[in-house]
Amino acid sequence: MNEALKLMESVVSGIGKKRPRHKKFLGAACNYLNEHEKTDLEEYLNFLSDGGYDVDHMVACYLTVLDDTVNEQLYFAKERRYRHSSFSEVKDSVYFNESYMEKYMVGLAITSFLWPNHSDIRRFFLETMPLDVPGDYLEVGPGHGYFFITAIRRSSFRSFTGIDISPTSITLTRRAVEYFVPDRAPRVHLQEQDFLGEMEGTPRFDAIVMGEVLEHVENPGTFLRRIGELARESSYVFLTTCINAPAIDHIHLFRNEREIRDLITKAGLSVRDLLEIPYHGKSLVECRRDDLPVNVAYVLDKLQ
Repeated sequence: MNEALKLMESVVSGIGKKRPRHKKFLGAACNYLNEHEKTDLEEYLNFLSDGGYDVDHMVACYLTVLDDTVNEQLYFAKERRYRHSSFSEVKDSVYFNESYMEKYMVGLAITSFLWPNHSDIRRFFLETMPLDVPGDYLEVGPGHGYFFITAIRRSSFRSFTGIDISPTSITLTRRAVEYFVPDRAPRVHLQEQDFLGEMEGTPRFDAIVMGEVLEHVENPGTFLRRIGELARESSYVFLTTCINAPAIDHIHLFRNEREIRDLITKAGLSVRDLLEIPYHGKSLVECRRDDLPVNVAYVLDKLQ
């Protein structure tokens, strides 16, 4: 065993023992990571370990996401729709259920390395995020906090604001900030609130990141318009969502990329860069033909 990656290898091994049919996927996923990414995953797992998580609990968090996703995919394949379509149907069982939300968020953080589609999104974020721009950074729905702390560590923004409706997500993000970047904590503002609610003053931001949020809300166009209102003319806007990609708390079904692009345009934004990631082992053509999941990530500009 590579001692430098002890936790990573233990977690991957533990998942494989629990779900033997998933072993081949995990092997390919680990090979997809470069050495720096493996080190980053090990660092995140050490953060969990130092916070009281043992390997079994890390495995359980990952399996929470995996098993729920598989169940929702089976439902979608049969019904051609998501199981839920309103926030009221999922808020108490997911966002305000501390025990479940903690496993869900930590599991998603691990998938950001162990699922190649999520790795591609993380790489796209790192490739496009401005490193030398001063100003104010906003993240809508920081979730497990990994993208949030990545921005703090790598960028030159002077302040960092995170808004999330889930108290569990705010707690996880705060713990990550205190662990990874304690010296930057005075520059961080975490707010447990609805993104569409009132914000103090009339803030504008030089970077706005909203990862995997639109599919969780009933009116994604409203969220995009709010981004347009808060973005400055030259802001970096990074957005991700998904098409035909069921999950336990996905309530807005995008059936193709054009639906998303139309909402972006109506919100006064334009697409500067786009990444489309097909379902594992499939092409974009196959995904479009068979309504298979596609992840999409955008860098957006504000229309002049």
